[in-house]
Amino acid sequence: MYDAEEPQAEIAAAAVAPAVPPAAEPKAAIAPAKRGRLFAMLGGVVAVAAIGVGAWTLIEGGKHVKTDNAYVDAATAQVTPLTAAAVTAVPVINTQVVKVGQPLVVLDDADARLALARAEADLSQTEHKVVGYHANDGALGAEIASRAAQVQSARSNLDRAHTDYDRRKGLDANGAISGEELTQSRNALDNAQAAVLAAVAQQRAAEGQRAVNSALISGAGENPEVAAARVRVDEARLELARTVIRAPIDGVVAKNDVQIGQRVQVGVPLMSIVPVDQAYVNANFKEQQLRKVRNGQPVVLTSDLYGGGVKYHGTVTGVSGGTGSAFAVIPAQNATGNWIKVVQRLPVRIAVDPTELKAHPLRVGMSMNASITTGR
Repeated sequence: MYDAEEPQAEIAAAAVAPAVPPAAEPKAAIAPAKRGRLFAMLGGVVAVAAIGVGAWTLIEGGKHVKTDNAYVDAATAQVTPLTAAAVTAVPVINTQVVKVGQPLVVLDDADARLALARAEADLSQTEHKVVGYHANDGALGAEIASRAAQVQSARSNLDRAHTDYDRRKGLDANGAISGEELTQSRNALDNAQAAVLAAVAQQRAAEGQRAVNSALISGAGENPEVAAARVRVDEARLELARTVIRAPIDGVVAKNDVQIGQRVQVGVPLMSIVPVDQAYVNANFKEQQLRKVRNGQPVVLTSDLYGGGVKYHGTVTGVSGGTGSAFAVIPAQNATGNWIKVVQRLPVRIAVDPTELKAHPLRVGMSMNASITTGR
């Protein structure tokens, strides 16, 4: 017999059962195979990259030492006054670029001008005095000649007195003259001898005075009084020139704290001049990085200011004689027993190509990255 409910049950079961695509079972079997191939390819790429990095490190890694503990430095010049005076003008400001010889500070020069005028007057007076020495030389020559004539005359009188005394002495022996006449003759002889001595002394005094005068006028440029007066003039002129304080080097003005009206003292710093065109880099490398570092090795530098797109090329010029801690205000005392080993750093000075500095200026204290090529 035909059952009418059986077809309806089959239709309901077919509606409830989900439709299964005929291809679903083969795709599920293929997916693990594809994932395996992808993982194998990824593992191969990682292996090749690891081999490449290892080879580069083995070949090139030992030829460079790098650090980011590096800073720009320069031989900064301090501007200090060499004379004490009040400030009348300050024609420069901080950050201004100056050239060597350019005025930086102007001081009151009234006292210096008065001192120079006084020294010049003393020099003129001394020169006139030396001219008088020349005029006096002729008079001294005439006086010496006169003294020489007096000596000659005194000696002639002495000869006559000797002759007269000898004659009278012979007569006295024969009793032809009295003793009083012989005594007078003896006194005359003594007086003639004294006159000769006095004349000789006067002649020598005149000769000595002329010798002194001749030494003073031996040359206008060599006269000691004139030379001393000229030195005083030069000193006064130098003091006047020092009232204008000029730039000792080319660079940028920094730390300018000078005010108009301020009285400056000798040796007290007024400002600094930073020669940015002559800047260099101090790179602080760890001590174990310096085994192969030598003077003359090339260095590649980058600045945090310009980034890695701007590279500077430099050269190692020297390694510091001590670590930073050794030159600290309070150096480490490792012998106390409370000791922890810390890796030390030594500053390495690196000269930078000036043309590159001119194209991309740096300032003192800027951070740098340094890479030294220690091998070929």
